[in-house]
Amino acid sequence: MAPVAPHVFAVSELVNRAHRSIEQQFPPLWVEGEITNLRLVNSGHAYFTLRDSHAVLPVAMWRSALARLRHRLADGQMFRVYGRLGIYAAQGKFQLYAERAEPAGLGARMQQLEQLKAKLAAEGLFARERKRPVPAWPRVVGVVTSASGAAIHDILKVARRRCPVRILLSPAQVQGEDAAFSLVRALLRLQRRPGVDVIILGRGGGAQEDLWAFNDEGLARAVAACPVPVVSAVGHEVDITICDFVADLRAATPSHAAELVVPDRDGYLSRLHHVERRLVLATKRRVLDERGRLELLTRRLAAAGHRLVLAPRRRLDALLARLGNQHPRARLARDRRLLAALHARLLAQHPRQRLDRARRRLLAAELALRERARVLAQPARLRLARAAAALNALSPLAVLQRGFAVVSTDAGVVTDVAQVAAGDPVRVELARGAFAAQVTAVEPVKEPS
Repeated sequence: MAPVAPHVFAVSELVNRAHRSIEQQFPPLWVEGEITNLRLVNSGHAYFTLRDSHAVLPVAMWRSALARLRHRLADGQMFRVYGRLGIYAAQGKFQLYAERAEPAGLGARMQQLEQLKAKLAAEGLFARERKRPVPAWPRVVGVVTSASGAAIHDILKVARRRCPVRILLSPAQVQGEDAAFSLVRALLRLQRRPGVDVIILGRGGGAQEDLWAFNDEGLARAVAACPVPVVSAVGHEVDITICDFVADLRAATPSHAAELVVPDRDGYLSRLHHVERRLVLATKRRVLDERGRLELLTRRLAAAGHRLVLAPRRRLDALLARLGNQHPRARLARDRRLLAALHARLLAQHPRQRLDRARRRLLAAELALRERARVLAQPARLRLARAAAALNALSPLAVLQRGFAVVSTDAGVVTDVAQVAAGDPVRVELARGAFAAQVTAVEPVKEPS
């Protein structure tokens, strides 16, 4: 009997059968290890290796999965990766096709975060009744954020567009191990500055670990104890931190915080003009109504006067007829006296007399209405004048006219001596013109004792 020839596999057949066998044996699973050999290629995919002390596992993460990550991958970081096992046929390589990934310690950190939220909520730090309103027209807005980040530029851009309020930056580190301590110090610096009406605390978007400083308990308590209203503006709309809960107001982004804090000058002026127009129209309607009532009264008085004159005149004609038929002088004298009295009464009741009195009352009423309209319009005019004076006082040109100057470098406006060093060229802008200068020495800010 001839021996049976063994089945010979083609390479692709064997690899595909092994791939299917692995998929059937291992459903999608979690693997924990240290990331090494991380490569981000032009196609947007990521390739790296998970390793522990005894083995390594190649990992491929496609661009779509990488875009959903809330935590940046980095060599040397411990990560938990979820995916399915398989074989990359083109290289015959066993690997994990990753769908999700998170730092290995994230579960414990999230548990600690929930415990901190429950603790602070139990102390009443999240209570709505302790939150203070943001002032409607702040003169000085403090900002705690990075001096070089996008947040401060977004806030300044919105403030310049809405109203020229003063922005006071207290720079701080917004990510890293020392970020929470730096943020607390920056917040305390603004508390010690007199005249600060409201404070914006925040930064731009980033991975969850980049925003973790804003979940610090010490920073949360500093925000809750701040005597000045605080607006939290950390990351984007979906990013929620402990500071968002303890702050007096939460904004989705730093730009949104500036829109909530800085008043809309044009909107206020438009509403003021609208109120003034309504007041003028109401006054005009009142004057027209009173004038109509006065004209009606005048017509009624004229008709009544005609009736009052007609009846006595008829009685007078009757008396004259009777006098013509009676010759005794005594009766004639009495009748003459009666006639004189009636004549005097008729003169007193003449329509012209009553009309003159009505005209005098009409004039007095019109003068009173005009005075009332002037009194009603005066507060609106005063508020408009005060608003215009406040806007002129806040104008950057007015500040420059008083002898101040704006110092800037290629990086932007200089608001802190830490932004320049000796020998740096600067540009000094005055009320009329500008000139170039060079920093000869830098005097550090003395912290209040």
